[in-house]
Amino acid sequence: MTKRYKRFMPLAGMLIFPVLGWLYALLNQPGSEVYNLMTDLDHSIPTVKAFVLPYSIWIFYIYVCLIYFFTKNPRVYIRCLLTYTICALACYAIYLVFQTTVPRPALEGSDPITSLLSYVYYRDQPYNCFPSIHCFSSYMVMKALHSSSFRNRINQTVIYGMSALVIVSTLMIKQHAIMDVIAGVLLADVVYRMLAVVERKRSASKASPSPSYKMLDY
Repeated sequence: MTKRYKRFMPLAGMLIFPVLGWLYALLNQPGSEVYNLMTDLDHSIPTVKAFVLPYSIWIFYIYVCLIYFFTKNPRVYIRCLLTYTICALACYAIYLVFQTTVPRPALEGSDPITSLLSYVYYRDQPYNCFPSIHCFSSYMVMKALHSSSFRNRINQTVIYGMSALVIVSTLMIKQHAIMDVIAGVLLADVVYRMLAVVERKRSASKASPSPSYKMLDY
């Protein structure tokens, strides 16, 4: 294998996404007890069906961000991939013991937007809500870009803007409650920071000189 192809081998790590998606589907069902974290503020948020558009392209958006990060700095890409995997597994562990749900509105109409939202509801049962995977991953790419050396006005506008749309969309189409959003953001922030600290310590350890020994004559 040439060096050119070896350089792109880390992208194979994205094959973890289908595995994580399979695990998600296994857990996307009610447990022995299901909790509702909806507040009065959640109920006051209107349903805006058009937000299903950013919500639906979320995973492709995350893929594009990861590939973009890889082209700019493979370390940022790897840190994001690890953050996503750890956060997803943490979410799954929570879903096992603390399953939550969000009541969904009745949908009326046969227009393309309503049909797409109906499909989203059909494919994704109203469970696996706390913390929100859409929110932790969208915040994760924002965090990664913010702490990177390659951020600029254009990529910040695109990534911050799209991530914000995805996060807001989870509330506007009643897929998540506000507590789900907060928990997802906090989870990604903590895990990303921890990985950054570990990475810095490893780099410092590799950079530190090995102890030298003097030969002693006896």
